[in-house]
Amino acid sequence: MNDGSRIRGGGTCELCQRHVRGLTRHHLIPQTRHSNRRNKRDFDRSDVKQRIARLCRPCHAHVHATLDNKQLEREFNTVEALAAHPEIARFVEWIGQRPDGTRVVFRRWNAP
Repeated sequence: MNDGSRIRGGGTCELCQRHVRGLTRHHLIPQTRHSNRRNKRDFDRSDVKQRIARLCRPCHAHVHATLDNKQLEREFNTVEALAAHPEIARFVEWIGQRPDGTRVVFRRWNAP
């Protein structure tokens, strides 16, 4: 996540519902997928650029550690779909009980 993804000021994470000091912008349809043919066929151009979720850093990092951009584009392009993913739901339940500022380290494991 680069500095352009940060949102100034605090707010409520759309996944864990915690009030935190800083939120990030999560493109529900990843920017790297905006120009592919399927994306152009399935989504309105303005919707692609405006479909953004406000997530705390731990939730945002967990989403990207759990799902690749193709999965995010095709199956998990709404907050509701993300929240329904079993691994993300388990993490959201856990982090929701932690204070703002809790640091989490993620490692993405590649399937053999």
